[in-house]
Amino acid sequence: MTATEHALRFACRGQGLVGILHLPAQPLARGVLVVTGGPQYRAGSHRQFVLLGRHLAAAGIAVMRFDYRGMGDSEGAIRGFDDIGDDLQAAIDQFFAAVPQLRELVLWGLCDGATAAAFHAAADHRISGLVLLNPWVRTEAGAARATLRHYYLRRLCSGAFWRKLAGGAVDTNASLASLRRSALVARRGKHRAGADDLPARLHRALTRFPGRILVILAGADLVAREFEALSEQHPHWRQLLEAPRVHRIDIADANHTFARRAWRDRVAQATAEWLASW
Repeated sequence: MTATEHALRFACRGQGLVGILHLPAQPLARGVLVVTGGPQYRAGSHRQFVLLGRHLAAAGIAVMRFDYRGMGDSEGAIRGFDDIGDDLQAAIDQFFAAVPQLRELVLWGLCDGATAAAFHAAADHRISGLVLLNPWVRTEAGAARATLRHYYLRRLCSGAFWRKLAGGAVDTNASLASLRRSALVARRGKHRAGADDLPARLHRALTRFPGRILVILAGADLVAREFEALSEQHPHWRQLLEAPRVHRIDIADANHTFARRAWRDRVAQATAEWLASW
């Protein structure tokens, strides 16, 4: 299906935002708004968001990607992922105005863009779905546990690490000090989870949102491992992520930004198939 690409300019609280619309000749009623993670602009790492937009548009799905205030070509001061609600709403309204065929919208985000999308999803009844890639749930203790379990353990099982160690290429004092710090932080934070920490806020947001959710996790990413650990450690997270409305896909060996073509293509295909499944 042929599709065209159009530059959009619209306003958020008096400041100009810039976006790109991928528009099929006959767009379906469900579109996709790409929510960038920061610091990142609308093209995405390795042009992932450009390629995603073209892939989905070829399947008849209208896609919009944009720069929120302070990023890329948009005006204003840079802001954190938990302070872009107004930007998202402005982009959603612009998307519906530009594509009259739209009836509902899916928010698609990577890292803290995924978390920002989840925070906003329940605010607009036109949002029917979320695609969350390696959602950002960073806490000091959670990062330390993920590092201990998936970084240090992998190094200890690596022949290359032992060859470097034998050859004197590893600073053992620094490595041991880093290992001790991670273990200490993980142990101290084990029982300190609070109602206002990031995992708790994300859980509340996803619980409030009634729509469908696709979670895509990269196999070689510590951010993904920290998110994955939530369902292993907490029953309320396990219950949420095992609900029928949630679907999970793991892409083995992929890094955080899905840097290889095969990984990016897998993400795009998985997104298209999921969108067509309901």
